Amino acid sequence: MALTRKQWNSIIILACVFIIAVLTFMDKKTHNVPSDAQLLFDDNAPLAQLQLDGIWLHKQTSSWECDPQVLNCEQWAKAWQGLRVSPLSDTPQPTGKPQELVIQITDIRQSQRWIYFPDEGVLKSPASNWYLVPPSLRTDLQPILDAKPAR
Repeated sequence: MALTRKQWNSIIILACVFIIAVLTFMDKKTHNVPSDAQLLFDDNAPLAQLQLDGIWLHKQTSSWECDPQVLNCEQWAKAWQGLRVSPLSDTPQPTGKPQELVIQITDIRQSQRWIYFPDEGVLKSPASNWYLVPPSLRTDLQPILDAKPAR
């Protein structure tokens, strides 16, 4: 039994509507930050410096300065400055490669050494507390590096 052009058009329209519905649903689920997510840095404890596996970020008077290899300095700084995390009650067992994260808060002389697992989106604080980074915020936390080594 062959389908008519009208039947094929109907099938294509229904398939498009279904795909749009699925993509809309996925977009809403991945771009929403959970309600329990809290700012990691706020007005009381603003980010002053950050070093992620040796790549650094530093707050100047009115702008951010980054390692010369970083191509997306402002975007990277904005992502870390506005980072929201959710505390985890259970200790995760991350399997991805960890990155050392050294954080310096304004007006606090002592830096903090955190561990970040980008594949799972989990952070381990110096006090061994675990935090989950929402999926929609994870990609901007990694700097885009220049392919040529800095001199």
